[in-house]
Amino acid sequence: MNRLRLVLPTLEQKEMILDYKKEFIENGDSLDGTAGLSDADTFEGWYSKVCDNSKEDSVREDRVPATAYMAISNDDGRLIGMIDIRHSLNDYLFNFGGHIGYSIRKSERRKGYATEMLRLALIECVKLNIRNVLITCDKYNVASAKTIIKNGGILENEVPEGNEITQRYWIALE
Repeated sequence: MNRLRLVLPTLEQKEMILDYKKEFIENGDSLDGTAGLSDADTFEGWYSKVCDNSKEDSVREDRVPATAYMAISNDDGRLIGMIDIRHSLNDYLFNFGGHIGYSIRKSERRKGYATEMLRLALIECVKLNIRNVLITCDKYNVASAKTIIKNGGILENEVPEGNEITQRYWIALE
């Protein structure tokens, strides 16, 4: 049974999304997979960018089309995580970012949500006709690597970027 469902953000979910952002800021965590929520000056500006970037004809400069989802608990409707599916890859994403970025709020980590969220995102990738999905993580982010491997990820290589090392995993979908 699914504990989560992926839903597109709406203007009505403003408080839920801002609460999610607040938890990350309070914990000094990185808001990965949130379509730039950490850099957004206003919720409305962020939402407008999410909508623009979801379509090929309105994607913002230096971006690729992407769909941002919220992972919502089926039990209580709480926002557990966010996940961003990039429909294509530019050079940077090919080397370091991949097709999917995601995050789970700190209070909900270590409960298996990331594995489930990624599994649901891979179903969306099939709908988008993305058959070979690249997912990356920091070499030392063991939890993220385990999540990717549980979803069929095969490590291709490691790519250095400054002091960081990015692991690149591929998941083949049918």
